[in-house]
Amino acid sequence: MIATSDKTVLRARLRGLRRRLAAETPDGAERAAALAPLDRLPSFQVFSGYVAQGSEIDPRPLMARFAEIGAQSALPFAASREAALEFRAWDLREPLAPDAFGIPAPAPAAEFATPDLVIAPVLAFDRRGGRLGQGAGPYDRILAQLRSATPVFVLGLAYAGQEVDAIPMEPHDQPLDAILTETGYIEIR
Repeated sequence: MIATSDKTVLRARLRGLRRRLAAETPDGAERAAALAPLDRLPSFQVFSGYVAQGSEIDPRPLMARFAEIGAQSALPFAASREAALEFRAWDLREPLAPDAFGIPAPAPAAEFATPDLVIAPVLAFDRRGGRLGQGAGPYDRILAQLRSATPVFVLGLAYAGQEVDAIPMEPHDQPLDAILTETGYIEIR
């Protein structure tokens, strides 16, 4: 595990580590999806995943598993670079198009969705629910907005090797409720 209190230093270290873990664990996404304890997750009707960027662990196998039990899938969507992220309904078979940040997303005309379970990408995590993202804060902002309106369960998806002793948390950082890796499920609260 890596220990540091500087998020910038931690991000630089973890990006390289995540690339190595992705190369060493090509079946990590499938292994994690198979380990998802559906009976231990809260009930959910709508879930949001993400489109893996770079070496992020791919959530599609987990999303397919959630869709198989009848839950509606959604993805984040950025209408503009200044606007907050939104969630839009998405069928896993539908094509995606770049949003305002160039990230594949549902079409702008796709229906808005309010997920009650969010699969969050992770650069690093700790066992207290700390999550380190890419640094721009879009997930923290949308999770804070969601949590102010309705209960939402946030499931971090990562390689087990992305665990650190402690994430330096700031007041705006939104904690994870659980973490799923290719080696198991870690319940936070």
